[in-house]
Amino acid sequence: MIIPARNEEANIARVVRSLENQPEICEILVVDDQSADRTAEILTALKTEVPLLRSLRVDALPEGWLGKTHAVALGAREATGDWLLFTDADTQHLPGSLAELRQRAENERVDLLSLSPGQETRTWWEKSVIPLVFVKLASLYNFDEVSDPRSPAAASNGQFILVRRDAYERSGGHEGVKAEILEDVELARRIKAQGGKLLFLPGAKWVRTRMYQTFAGMWRGWTKNLYLLYRGSASKMLRAVASLWLLDLFPAGAFLAAWIWLAFTHTGGVMTLAALGLFLAALARQWSYSRALGRLGFDPALASYQPMGAALLGALMLSSLRAHRGTRNIEWKGRHYATKG
Repeated sequence: MIIPARNEEANIARVVRSLENQPEICEILVVDDQSADRTAEILTALKTEVPLLRSLRVDALPEGWLGKTHAVALGAREATGDWLLFTDADTQHLPGSLAELRQRAENERVDLLSLSPGQETRTWWEKSVIPLVFVKLASLYNFDEVSDPRSPAAASNGQFILVRRDAYERSGGHEGVKAEILEDVELARRIKAQGGKLLFLPGAKWVRTRMYQTFAGMWRGWTKNLYLLYRGSASKMLRAVASLWLLDLFPAGAFLAAWIWLAFTHTGGVMTLAALGLFLAALARQWSYSRALGRLGFDPALASYQPMGAALLGALMLSSLRAHRGTRNIEWKGRHYATKG
């Protein structure tokens, strides 16, 4: 079990405690990546309660590496066992989850098993953006296609990656993707390209996470990732923005405007029919969205946030496109990375 941690004082105790009673775990390795908060202090206290816990401290980031890839590579070198589990500090693993997933990986002869964890959404901006992002990602990285050995599609989610050590090492491990911002997807691609078998699953019943504590953190995080998740295609992203704003935002916004107009002018006829048509269009989009949410383990009632989510996600896509193709600079957890464009 390898957990990279950089300024994770709000999360580190929860993830360690959720892992300590998983019967399949023989060690919990937390790699403290130059944290400037209380992460190290919390880990020191936890060691007296969790005998399986070990922590490593990163003192400097070598040239050519990104922070997370260096941290998990260091943890992998120290880990023992035939399987490696990489997970993020903001995850919570439900009781018995690892035993069940490890058994499934063994039974199906999987080389890399990854989950898209259940997402905790507590604020209006999380409820608006996070479910919509994961619905879009599920269409970009279809679970069945990724898991099909005949398909070239490959993906994994760094919040939960269970991988055979031999497959990991043959692929070059995280050293082979040391400069990749989207290192989880690239690692899966390399393993599948070498003939390894992937299994990618919706994981709400095994692992959950709250990815971002603040709106600013969410904005920086998706600005960092969205362009890469859309495979560096500006045209694909612009089409996605147009779809979001025309199909998800416009009907709801136009219906609201039409309803206000009718309320104040008391007119009827064409405007009433237009308002009814816009209402039905918005309702149809939300119904379709609610079904997609349910398939991923989200509460279907979150579909009511779709118009706001469409507005914000479209803006986030443009922010990501600008960062990668315009300024070519990404800021994440106090570090700045030049993008490849």
